[in-house]
Formats: sequence, structure tokens, C-alpha cells
Amino acid sequence: MEMMGKAGAPLMKLVRLTGVPILQQLHLEEQLLRTTSHNWCLINDGTTSPAIVMGLSGKVSELVEVESVLRDRIPIIRRFTGGGTVVVDQGTIFVTLICNKDAVSNVQPFPRPIMSWSGRLYDKVFEGLADFHLRENDYVFGDRKFGGNAQSITKHRWVHHTSFLWDYEVKNMSYLKLPAKAPEYRLARGHLDFVCRMKDYLPRSEFIERTIKAIGAQFSVKSISLESIDIPSASEFVHTTRLLTEQEIREACTIQT
Repeated sequence: MEMMGKAGAPLMKLVRLTGVPILQQLHLEEQLLRTTSHNWCLINDGTTSPAIVMGLSGKVSELVEVESVLRDRIPIIRRFTGGGTVVVDQGTIFVTLICNKDAVSNVQPFPRPIMSWSGRLYDKVFEGLADFHLRENDYVFGDRKFGGNAQSITKHRWVHHTSFLWDYEVKNMSYLKLPAKAPEYRLARGHLDFVCRMKDYLPRSEFIERTIKAIGAQFSVKSISLESIDIPSASEFVHTTRLLTEQEIREACTIQT
């Protein structure tokens, strides 16, 4: 088990995933948040197949082109965190940070301080590469989004996770409606004018290594395998994250039409 990073800093366990289905990843995140007391970083280098992932309070009829999703049998997942709706696939890189509330000095366990801290963390990741900014709740190059964020905060812990758009299929973007509530800087732009591909700025492996290095500047990082994680079995834990049934999606289609 490799150790790296800042000596004397809080321990963070790093788990590298590859191609793990997004539902499995979100279930793992929720269990780690609620049933362990460690700090965690999960990096998933692409999920297995396209899926739509919605925030905890998102409404299918307002956010998804339901008829297209049903026709193409695209799964819809409602995750345990807030935030918006994204399409994820093999071109998406996921980075999840799960921390005790006292693990990051001078960061209060509230959405805005955590978001601001994450922006400073990724400033280091993209230093010298591009015009990186934290715009409202998004990571952007210039005025084009490439990273969407969501959070969940408990009494003693919090999770901040990001889906990074390393690449995307144009067709997949068509499954999403333009959200009624959008960041001001979007300026009513369509999906393809609003987002950009990270692959135009740096290689996939370099982004992951830069991210691990930036985390190592604040934590003592210990790499462990997925198989070595000691958590209760899934049967003993009730997940908030779940796959929507076809009936639920069809009911949303009725509302939409």
C-alpha cells in the first residue's frame, strides 16, 4: 500500500477505480460517507455505459428528454447528493472527496466553503494549462464548463464529488433538456456551446496524476484497493441512491406530454 503526500497531514485513503458502473460507485460513496470515519478519495476513470444521473431533488419531466431515454433504454439514477443532471459514460472521469469536517483546516462544513476549497485544489491541478475558474458551482475553462459538482453534508462528514467531461458523445447530450434553473454565465447557451472537452487541454492520465499530487499537498495519501475496503455488506445498508424504474420514467413522460 503506497503512501505519498504531506507528512503529518490527515490520512486520506485513495481508491483507483476503472470502468466501475456509476450506480455501484455512488452506492460505495454513500456507504463510505455514512459508515466509516476515514477520509477518502475515489477516482473512477470512466463508467461502463451511458447513464443519466440526477440530483436528489431533480424532476425527470423537467430535466430529461423522456421519450428519447425510453427509446434508447438509457438508465436514470437519482443520487444521494444535490446538484444538477449529467450524462455520464466512458468519457467521464469521476473524482470524489469524502472528509471528516475537521480534516481540512479553515473549511467550515457548508456548501460554499467546501466549493471554494475545491476550486483552490483544482487551481493546482490545472496550473499552467488553461484558463481555469470556479464559476458559481462549476469548473470551467474560460466560460465553458467541463466539471459538474455535487455535495452531501452530514453532522460530522461531507462528500464533494465531480464528474469531469474528458470527452463526450454529442448524441448523449441530446438526452438532457435545457434546465430552467441554470448558472448566469451559461447565457442560455445550448449544451454543445456551453461545455468543452478536457482532452483538448491535457491527457487523461496526466489529469489523474496531477489530481493525486494536489491532494497529496494537503493529505497523507494511502493507496488501497477496492477489494480491501472494509464496509458493511450492501444488504445491511439502505442506499438513498437508486435506479429509477421504467414505470417512474413513463409517468414522467405522461407529465411531460
